[in-house]
Amino acid sequence: MKTRKVKIVLLSLIVLMTLIVLNGCQSLKTFYKRPEQYHGDTNFTWQAPVMDTSKKNVFIVANPKLTELFDMIAPFYLFNTTGKANVYIVAESRSPIQIKDKLYVLPQITFNEIDSLNLHADVIVIPFLGVVDTNQNPVIINWIKNHYTQTTKVLSICDGAATAAATGLYDGKPLTCHASDYALVTPHFNKPHWVQNVSVTHSGNLYSTAGVSNAVDGSLMVINDLFGREVMQEVMSNVHYRYPEIKLDHNSIAVNGKSKLTILKKVFFRKNRKVGVLLQEGANEFLLASILDTYSRTFPARFEAHILTGSTVKTKYGLTIVSTQQNEIKTLNELHVLNPEALTKQELSSWGKVNVISYANAQSGYPIDEIGKRIASQYGSKFANVTKIMLDYN
Repeated sequence: MKTRKVKIVLLSLIVLMTLIVLNGCQSLKTFYKRPEQYHGDTNFTWQAPVMDTSKKNVFIVANPKLTELFDMIAPFYLFNTTGKANVYIVAESRSPIQIKDKLYVLPQITFNEIDSLNLHADVIVIPFLGVVDTNQNPVIINWIKNHYTQTTKVLSICDGAATAAATGLYDGKPLTCHASDYALVTPHFNKPHWVQNVSVTHSGNLYSTAGVSNAVDGSLMVINDLFGREVMQEVMSNVHYRYPEIKLDHNSIAVNGKSKLTILKKVFFRKNRKVGVLLQEGANEFLLASILDTYSRTFPARFEAHILTGSTVKTKYGLTIVSTQQNEIKTLNELHVLNPEALTKQELSSWGKVNVISYANAQSGYPIDEIGKRIASQYGSKFANVTKIMLDYN
């Protein structure tokens, strides 16, 4: 009898450990899964962006294979908020731009179209384009170099520093990148003056930022220099920027062994939720990017972006977002919704026990801070801090 009890206990432990391992492995697989390029319907309704010749032109460069979401969409929102700029996501072709697994943004204009219209680049923004070494797309490199003039401001964001360095424009100039990738990026380019522990570098018309979240600080600095302090402060107020002045001090803290241990504890011993974000018409791009890029770093069991009808939505400032997600919303644990008022009772009831996270009152604080508080309540302050480190939000 005693032997039988021991066997039952051991079997129970084995089953428990197996479930823990499977649970954790699924979360790690979700996080490290390489996004697939777009293979869906390409019959999109392409609409030429509205151009106001009295405004400055801001071109945000994108790579269809992969472009970091917040690096691209945060500046898109911030420059649009000024009301003084034509802001375009630009790419080599009209192919959908990969920003997360099964999630894409359509470019608004191509390099060739810009050239045929003789549009002057007042600002060129370089997000992380998925390449940290010298294997850069020569078309992108040459386009940036050819459109840089004495009056053009260039803003490198996060590991877009690799692309910026490859142009040669930053030779002898200060340049920074994501703290966790500094050791990966810098050995490939010895001509820039690499720096850390600053959120933004600035030399003449050349700017660069630390990782991901610092796209805000860099964009605000360019906005200040281009449109003046009053406009910059209006943009700060719009996103509830938490400092009265642009934050320049930065702690370049890389993800280290201690951070990885915290991640492993979370994925193996905490509940790994199946998390979804609902994409809705007129969505605030800044809030949406904050939710997507922060929660995707919480190592969920699944992370998905859903559209209720069709496969595309238009955001507040006219971006077309495409989702090829096929899973049903009712299979999720929680769904993040920016505009719950737009949902019907029937839609809500059809999702069963899915926990709907509302952002109806989200404009009361800086989005990353507000999201971070919820993550801390779910998984603890140590894990929430690791999420901040992955965003280089220090």
